[in-house]
Amino acid sequence: MGYVMDTVALVGCKDNFKEALEKAINLIGGLGDLCFPLILKPNMCSGKDVTGHANVEVGVIGALVDRILEDNPEASLRIVESNSVGKFANKAFTRFGYRTYVDELSDRGIDISLHNLSKEPLVPTDYDGYYLKRPEMPSLLMDAGGLISVALAKTHGLTFVTGALKNLFGLLPSKGKGIYHPEIHKVILDLNLIFRSRLSLIDGRVGLEGVVKGTPRELGCIILGRNPASVDATMARVMGFDPRRIRHIVEAVGHGLGSLDPVVVGSDVGSHVVEFREAKGLKANAVLG
Repeated sequence: MGYVMDTVALVGCKDNFKEALEKAINLIGGLGDLCFPLILKPNMCSGKDVTGHANVEVGVIGALVDRILEDNPEASLRIVESNSVGKFANKAFTRFGYRTYVDELSDRGIDISLHNLSKEPLVPTDYDGYYLKRPEMPSLLMDAGGLISVALAKTHGLTFVTGALKNLFGLLPSKGKGIYHPEIHKVILDLNLIFRSRLSLIDGRVGLEGVVKGTPRELGCIILGRNPASVDATMARVMGFDPRRIRHIVEAVGHGLGSLDPVVVGSDVGSHVVEFREAKGLKANAVLG
């Protein structure tokens, strides 16, 4: 697979997310040619979110939805998450405001809905991947026109960091995702090849040293791009890490999912760098070099 060079927007943001998102979208030349129904996958890994920075805020999705509807008033939008050890998706949707938000838009005639992928019908696929061999996946995903990954800047013991690429791990319908952990890098790659995201967005206003619990770190930025590996490479640098050391990012780049050195427009990377501590118990196979 070829090396992909592209543009990633890095925009300073502390309060007005919607304004920063609009600037980032303009910097990369617009939303692009979106196809519908469009899957929106926020990172929601916790049923409690004790730090307030483990799950993507509903306002972030709201700002993105507003912008999509500006260009595509008849858009069909599907917000998805699955059950996991840390949460039941339906309860998380309710607790963190997603249910109320979607109900309000639906009442206005907007074609938007919430979906717990662990409850959706499964269909076989013919994908023969590095780990996933003809997996059964939710039909909702297989019938979609595209996907946007919306993630946070966090450290992770299994994958070094978790961003736009790792976020797609939540597309797996099984609640017991621990069975995939020994080969998680292959699984992440497979999922990103099956469900190639049209856009990847990192809410980097506040990152987290940890996945659910941990230490919040103020980064004051958002990151947006068309290639998930490029976005995650930029995110890693903002967190003070060298993306060349992060296995799943490097492997994604090797399969055409982005660049380790994208052109960054907007803010200078150095102006947002905060030196994160590596995750406790970081697995050796997550690190290269």
